Amino acid sequence: MSAAEQVKTLEKRISELERENKLLHDTVEYLKHKLFGRSSEKTSVLSSGQVSLFDEAETQADPKAAEPDLKQVEGYRRKKFNGQRMELLKDIPHDKHLCTLVEEDRFCQTCNTALVSVGEEFIRTEIEFIPAKVRAIDHYRETFECRTCRKNGQPYMEKSPMPYPVIQHSMASPSTVAWVMHQKFVNAIPLYRQEKEWQTLGVNLSRATMANWIMAASRDWLSPVLELMHKRLLQEKYIHSDETPVQVMNEEGRKNTTDSYMWVYSTGKHSDHPIRIFEYQPGRNGRYPQKFLKGFSGYLHTDAYSGYKKVDKIARCLCWTHLRRKFVDALPKDIRGPDATFPSQGITYCNKLFEIEKTLEDLSREKRKSERLKQEKPVLDAFWAWVDSTKAKILPKSKLGGAVNYALNHKHELMNYLEDGNCSISNNLAENCIRPFTIGRKNWLFSGSPKGAAASAAVYSIIESAKSNGLSPYKYLYYIFSQLPGVQFGQHPEYLEDYLPWSPEVQEACK
Repeated sequence: MSAAEQVKTLEKRISELERENKLLHDTVEYLKHKLFGRSSEKTSVLSSGQVSLFDEAETQADPKAAEPDLKQVEGYRRKKFNGQRMELLKDIPHDKHLCTLVEEDRFCQTCNTALVSVGEEFIRTEIEFIPAKVRAIDHYRETFECRTCRKNGQPYMEKSPMPYPVIQHSMASPSTVAWVMHQKFVNAIPLYRQEKEWQTLGVNLSRATMANWIMAASRDWLSPVLELMHKRLLQEKYIHSDETPVQVMNEEGRKNTTDSYMWVYSTGKHSDHPIRIFEYQPGRNGRYPQKFLKGFSGYLHTDAYSGYKKVDKIARCLCWTHLRRKFVDALPKDIRGPDATFPSQGITYCNKLFEIEKTLEDLSREKRKSERLKQEKPVLDAFWAWVDSTKAKILPKSKLGGAVNYALNHKHELMNYLEDGNCSISNNLAENCIRPFTIGRKNWLFSGSPKGAAASAAVYSIIESAKSNGLSPYKYLYYIFSQLPGVQFGQHPEYLEDYLPWSPEVQEACK
C-alpha cells in the first residue's frame, strides 16, 4: 500500500471515529438530560426570530392577547378583582355567624341605658373545614300483618322492601366504596394510607378488605356499564389510543418484574358523548387493540407503535407532538449553538402547525378541513421539502437522524389528519387520559393481581369518563353503587342506558 493510500485510509478512519465520538457524546448528553434534566419541554425563547422550542403549541397563549402589565403584579402579588373571593366560594354553602354583645353587657357605660341594635357590619369570610365523620347504619325491616285475615284463619303478612347492598354479606355501603375508590384513583392515596385514615376515624378497616370491595363492586356494577360504553365507543368515527407499563403481581407463568400494560381508548375531541376506557393486558402485543377495537372503522389516533397495524379497517393518524419531541431530543446541550440549527427548524415547523390548529378549534368540521388545506398544507409541503434536503446532511444514527427518519417513515400517517376536519393533529387527548393513572402508579407502584389490575382499569374508566362529561367522579360512583344494585339489567339491558355518564338523570344528580 502506497503512502498516499495509507493516508487516505487513516483519514477515513479518523472521520469514522469522529462521527462515532459525536454519536456517543450526543447519547450521553441525551441520557443525562433524561435522568437529571427537566421533564417539561418548556423554556425561554432561544433566539431572535424563533419561537420557543420547548413551549407546547397547544398550551401557548393567544398571540393577539395583550401583554401583562407588570404594575398589576408588583411585588409578585396576584391581581385581585371585585368579587374574586365570592367567585371562589360560590359553590359551597354559607353560614352566617353574628358576633354580638351578651345580654348583661348591653347597656350604655355612660348613662346605664339599655342598648338597641341598629345594624350589622360585614367583616370577613372564612373557610371552615369540617372533618369527616363515620357512622354505622343498622338496617331493620318492618313486618306488617292483616288482622282481619288472621281472624278469618288466613294469616297475611308483608315485609317492607330493602335496598339492595352494593356488596353481599359486607358492611360496605355505596358511600364507603365510592370514597375508597375516589381516594385511590382520583387522589392517588394507596390503600395502606387509607387504612390509617380509617383508624383515626375509629374504624379498623384493612387494606385487604378495601381491595376486595374495589374488585367486587367493579365486577358487579362498573363492568356492565363499561361494556355498554365499549359498544358505544366502537360506533364512533374517531378514537385515540395509548398504553403505559404497569407492574402486576402473581400473573400466571410470568415473573413479577415483567411489564404488563394498561391501554386507554378514548373518543375524539368533538364527540357528543365522551368515553374513556382503560383495559389491562399482560403485554403490548398488537392483538390486544385488534381484539378491543374489533368492529371499529374510522380514524385511529396513536403513536407510531407498530402493534396498531394489526387493527383492521382503520386509517391511522399519527401524533405530531411525538414527532416534535423527536426534534426536541435532538437539540444539543448548547441550544444556541450551530448544531441546534437543524433540530430547531424542525421544531419551528411543528409549532407553526400547532399555532394554526389553535385558531381553528371553534370551526365546523367542514370549515376546519378547508382551512387546514389552505393554511397548513403549505407549511407541510415546506416541512417535507426541508426533511428531504436535510437527510443527506446529517448522521443517520444521530438523534436528529432518528427524528428525520421517523418523519419520512410515517409521512402518510402523519398527513392523514388532513382528510377529516374532526381528526386531531396530536394524540394528546389519550396521553392526558392516561396521565392520572401514571401519577397514581408512582404511589401504589404495582397491582397485587390480574383481577386487581382489571378492577383498577374499570374504576379509572368510570372516573375519567365522568370527568370528561363534567361530572363529579365521587358522585357518579356513588350514584351507580346506590341506584344500580337491584336493577334487573341482566333481563333488560336497556336499563343500563340510564346509568351512562351523559344520561339526563346522571347529569342532574352527579354534577
